[in-house]
Amino acid sequence: MRFPLFWNVLLVGAMLITGCAGIKNPTKDWDAKRFYDEAQQAMADGKYDLAITRFEDLEARFPYGRYAQQAQLEIIYAYFKNTQGPLAIEAADRFIRLHPTHPHVAYAYYLKGLVNVPRRHGLAKYLNTGDDIQRRDPKSVEEAYLAFKEVVERFPDSHYARDASRRIAYLSNEIAKHEINVARFYLNEDAYVAAVNRSKFVLENFQSTPSVEDALGIQAMAYQRMGLTELMRGTVQVLELNFPNSEYFEDINAPEGKKKKRKKKKKKKKKKKEGSIINY
Repeated sequence: MRFPLFWNVLLVGAMLITGCAGIKNPTKDWDAKRFYDEAQQAMADGKYDLAITRFEDLEARFPYGRYAQQAQLEIIYAYFKNTQGPLAIEAADRFIRLHPTHPHVAYAYYLKGLVNVPRRHGLAKYLNTGDDIQRRDPKSVEEAYLAFKEVVERFPDSHYARDASRRIAYLSNEIAKHEINVARFYLNEDAYVAAVNRSKFVLENFQSTPSVEDALGIQAMAYQRMGLTELMRGTVQVLELNFPNSEYFEDINAPEGKKKKRKKKKKKKKKKKEGSIINY
C-alpha cells in the first residue's frame, strides 16, 4: 500500500510544479513607461495599494532615469492617500535627500507638511482640547510647520507656496495656543519657571499670533508669584504698550498700584477652510 501512495504524492507534486511553471508574470515585458502609466491609472482609480506596488516595481526594475525619479516623488502622495503616513514621510525625506535640486522638490516638502498634520480628529482638537493638553506632543505639527516654511522660503514661486503660507499661519496659531494652554496649566500648578519658559517660546517664535497677549500675561503673573518684581514690571510695560486693554491687568498687581480692571474682550472665532491638496 505504501508504494502506490508514494507515486500518487509524487504525481500530485509534479502536477503542481508544472502548473506553477505555466504562470507568467504579466509585467515581465513592461518597460519603465508602462509601469509608470499603470501606476498613474491606479492612482486615478483610487487603487493606492496597486499604485504603490507599480511605483515600487518600476524603481526596482528601472532604478535610473526620469521615470524612476517620478516614481520616487509620486509614491509619497500614494502613501499619503493610503493612510501610510510614516512611509510617506520616509519617502519624502528620501526624495529630498537624493534630489535636492529637482524641479519639483517643493512638492516633496509640501506633501511632507500635509502628512505631518494630524487629520484623524483635527489639529485644533488634538492639540488644544481635553484634560491632558500638557502631555500632547506637537512634534509632528512642528515638523509640518518647518516643511511648509521650506516651501515658502526656498520656493516662493512654486505652485504650493501660497497654500503653504496659509497653512503656516494656521499651524502657528494652533502651536502657539497649545503652548499657552500648557503654560497656563503650569501656572495653575505653581510651576512658574515652566510657565515662563512656555510663554517665552511663544514670544520668541510666534510673535504674529494672537497668543502673544496671553504669553505676556502669563509670564507677568509667573514673575509676580516668584517675587521677581523687576522682571514682572518689564513684562507689564510691554503688555501695556501692546495690549492696553488686556484682561490680564485684572490678575496682575501692576507697578505703582495701577491694577486695572478691564472688560473682557470677546474673541470672534473665524471659520478656517481646509485647503485642497494640490496634485502634481
